[in-house]
Amino acid sequence: MRFYLRTPVATPPKQVWQGFSRKLFLDLAPPFPPFRLRRFDGCQRGDEVHIELGTNRLHYPWTALITDHGVLPDGTYYFVDEGQRLPPPLRFWRHRHLLQPAPGGGTYIVEDLEYRTGGRLLDALLYPLVWAQFAWRRPVYRRWFGAAGRG
Repeated sequence: MRFYLRTPVATPPKQVWQGFSRKLFLDLAPPFPPFRLRRFDGCQRGDEVHIELGTNRLHYPWTALITDHGVLPDGTYYFVDEGQRLPPPLRFWRHRHLLQPAPGGGTYIVEDLEYRTGGRLLDALLYPLVWAQFAWRRPVYRRWFGAAGRG
C-alpha cells in the first residue's frame, strides 16, 4: 500500500532539513500507539532510529535505517527510512521524506510511504490508521516551520 501526504510550510527546504531532529521526531509522534524512542542518530545515510511500540507488557521493537539522503537538482532535500525490524503485522516499510521548494520560498513536506503486511486486505484495513498517524504530523510541521498556503 502506498500513499502521499503533502504539507505546505513557510520555511525554506534547507532550514526544514536542518530542523529534522530528535525533538521534532518526538513531537511528530501520535498519541497512539504508545512508544519509546530508544535511539535516534539523525536523518543521514547510515543513521538508525529505534523505537519500541506498546506498553510494558506488550512491546514491539521497530528499527529503521536511513538508506539514502541528499539534495536533488530542483532543490528538494530528501531522506529515506526503511524498516529493518518491524512490529507485526508489518513486513515492509519504506518512507521517503521529500522537502520540496514551494512558491514564496516555503516547502512542501511530502510523506511518500509504502508498507506491506503480506496481505492486500490487511494492507487496506490498516490504511486509515497509518494515514491518520501521518496526518497527525501536519499541524506539528506547521508549528515548527510556519503555516503556508494550502497544498
